[in-house]
Amino acid sequence: MLRGPAAALLRRLAPHVSGGGCGGAIHRRVPPPAASSLLSRFSSAASTFSSSAPSSSSITDRDEAATEEEKTEISNGDSGDRLSISVDRSGLYNPPEHSHEPSSDSELVKHLKSIIKFRSGPISVAEYMEEVLTNPQSGFYINRDVFGEGGDFITSPEVSQMFGEMIGVWAMCLWEQMGQPEKVNLIELGPGRGTLLADLLRGSAKFVNFTKALNINLVECSPTLQKIQYNTLKCEDQPVGDGKTTVSKLCGAPVCWHASLEQVPSGLPTIVIAHEFYDALPIHQFQKASRGWCEKMVDLAEDSSFRFVLSPHPTASLLYLSKRCGWASSEELEKVEQIEVCPKAMELTEQIADRISSDGGGALIIDYGKNGIVSDSLQAIRKHKFVHILDDPGSADLSAYVDFASIRHSALEASEDVSVHGPMTQSQFLGSLGINFRVEALLQNCTEEQAESLRTGYWRLVGDGEAPFWEGPEDQTPIGMGTRYLAMAIVNKKQGSPVPFE
Repeated sequence: MLRGPAAALLRRLAPHVSGGGCGGAIHRRVPPPAASSLLSRFSSAASTFSSSAPSSSSITDRDEAATEEEKTEISNGDSGDRLSISVDRSGLYNPPEHSHEPSSDSELVKHLKSIIKFRSGPISVAEYMEEVLTNPQSGFYINRDVFGEGGDFITSPEVSQMFGEMIGVWAMCLWEQMGQPEKVNLIELGPGRGTLLADLLRGSAKFVNFTKALNINLVECSPTLQKIQYNTLKCEDQPVGDGKTTVSKLCGAPVCWHASLEQVPSGLPTIVIAHEFYDALPIHQFQKASRGWCEKMVDLAEDSSFRFVLSPHPTASLLYLSKRCGWASSEELEKVEQIEVCPKAMELTEQIADRISSDGGGALIIDYGKNGIVSDSLQAIRKHKFVHILDDPGSADLSAYVDFASIRHSALEASEDVSVHGPMTQSQFLGSLGINFRVEALLQNCTEEQAESLRTGYWRLVGDGEAPFWEGPEDQTPIGMGTRYLAMAIVNKKQGSPVPFE
């Protein structure tokens, strides 16, 4: 049941937010939970690396005509003596013939292969993942719009306007718990197209004191997505002295872009939103072997294709594995043969906790994952379909389940001044904030087509499995994300428990 400030805000919100967001239905099957990788187990032979050098090309005609020791006789002046000089050519390097045929490999594939060859050994899954997703020239996220029906996957904000509106309710409740500060940093990590934030701002536009307090900061490394976010938020540049400032016409708040959270100015109370951000952070994978835990690596096979191997030697990332295992019970560890660890998630959580501890505020993390050790969840999705992780790097999205237990421990170890709440399912989270009342209000002023879109979007956000009411094409049946996705909050202790985690 909705209680307290959330109920009051929702009652004020319902009459003002238009139902105009009831766009055409998005019909796509949400990818099922990640299947176990076919490569999840490796034979002991897979843990060895080939050290043999590629065979040299054939020797040239001139070399074939000569013996290994080429002898030349010369005359020694008038004496008539002959001097014999031997030249040993057996050690000369015979380079392979150079091919001028164009390679079919993409620039990113060439780059990955050059790294492996330069190091004379494999790279970690984390490094592979980071290059594939965020390489400055060819990364998956860098030069394209990957979201929505025409992209590679659909996120909750793209499903329905109600998702962003409910996040707005949560943000306004936290702002009230903070004492309604006159200025607050609203930070979104990985904003995608900017849809979530646009719906949040539209939904809260009538609450002038809240929107006037906002300084919007978007953490985004993709220039392409930054331009899309600029347009989605209806931004315009306004001259200020010798420079300019960017303002969103949706609410009049200033907007800034940053490559990382560290670049966002501190000193103001902070509200952080991280929706489907943690799942794209690079992970290290470990597998239990006869000699103990070994890191899973990416290497080149003899035919120059990518393959998985196990590291024959201990790696530096074992320190993070040791840290993660220290947070787990012996019973939990006994059940797993593989473990995924995300050092970047630990570091990011520590940064968030430090900022909230010093500046006040809170963070909301929503993602698909588990409240415990994650084992072999890495997956690749291209055009809404699962593909092999090593297939055509850079053409598919890579993501992994989020370890919410690791986030909790990282935050609590970083600061004694923060508290962690949850996780709870996305269905529980949105339901407690009042999405049921919101969909009913929107249904009262919709066409039948818009109503169908609302019902479909609602099910995808809070439902579990296939929608029972669906009568359309079977391959377009809405799949609920309500139990797959989890929500967690990190807040400054002084503010008490955030809505709806009381």
